[in-house]
Order: sequence, then C-alpha cells, then structure tokens
Amino acid sequence: MKKLIAFAGSNSSTSINYELVKYTVSLIDDFDIQLLNMAKVEFPMFSEDLERAKGYQDSLVALKDDIVEADGVIISVNEHNGNPSAYFKNLIDWLSRVDRKFLNEKYVFVLGTSNGARGATGSIGVTEKLLPRFGAQVEDIFSLPNFKENFSVKKGVMTNTELIEKHQEALQNFLKKIY
Repeated sequence: MKKLIAFAGSNSSTSINYELVKYTVSLIDDFDIQLLNMAKVEFPMFSEDLERAKGYQDSLVALKDDIVEADGVIISVNEHNGNPSAYFKNLIDWLSRVDRKFLNEKYVFVLGTSNGARGATGSIGVTEKLLPRFGAQVEDIFSLPNFKENFSVKKGVMTNTELIEKHQEALQNFLKKIY
C-alpha cells in the first residue's frame, strides 16, 4: 500500500491549515496515511551554533525518515504577511540540514488557506518554488480563500461547491502521480 505523510506548516493549536489538511486526507482511500499535528512538535530556531552543539533532535530525524519513506507528501501552508510562517521555514531549514534532498523525487501537494480572499496564495507560491530545491516535485496546488466562509470546522468539511470540485480535482491529479 502506498504511503502518504500530511501536515500543516503551522504550530498553532487552532490552525485552519491543519483543518484543511485533515479534511483533505479524509477524502483519500487505499493509502496508508500519517497525519501529523505540528502543534505537538517543537523545534528550536535553527542556528549553526545549536546544530554543532546539540546535533539533531530525535523527533526531527524521525520526521525526516517518515518523509523519506512516504510515497507522497501533503502540506497545507499557512501565511504570515504573504509568506510561509517562520515555524514552517524553520522546519524546512532543519530538515534540509539533516538531509539536503529529504524530498528527493517525492510528489508534494501544496495547499493552503487563510481567512482572506487570497487564500494563502503568497505562501503557496513561495513554498511551490522552495521545495524543489530539496528534491520535491510540486505539480498540484490548491488555495482555499475566506476559510470562515468556505469551511465548516464543526463538520470538518468545505462548504463551497465550486471550491470542493477544484480541491478534489487537484487531489486526484496528485494521487494519480503516486500510483
């Protein structure tokens, strides 16, 4: 069975991007899915001094290993001022130090949401260009604008029919590449 790893690039306990990635994986059958809640995973800010002094945390190495073992990766990136969050950038910095090509030949589905009309498109665009440096193949993206209007947290589902169709199309395109 093919394996997917999925997470949001946010460490917020109330992350709307975690809600989106959780919804996304709920639509997938016939895959072994590892859904990570990054609010429960802490990493110190990256510094070469810290890296030399303490090396890599076990949780970081385990995450890198899980990514390497997966057939595909789903990441829902949050947005702070038009860019991925400092937490997500920090996570990528650490992972790339453990293994520069930690995403080697992995298909990655990048999605994101925000409460604004742009739906994290700035963050998605930055991430879409960043991840190939580490070996990722990013060909499928999805943006969910106006999260509060287009997603029911209580029910755990998207509510806008047109966006549901676009999301499903992007997700299916991603899954076809893995098979």
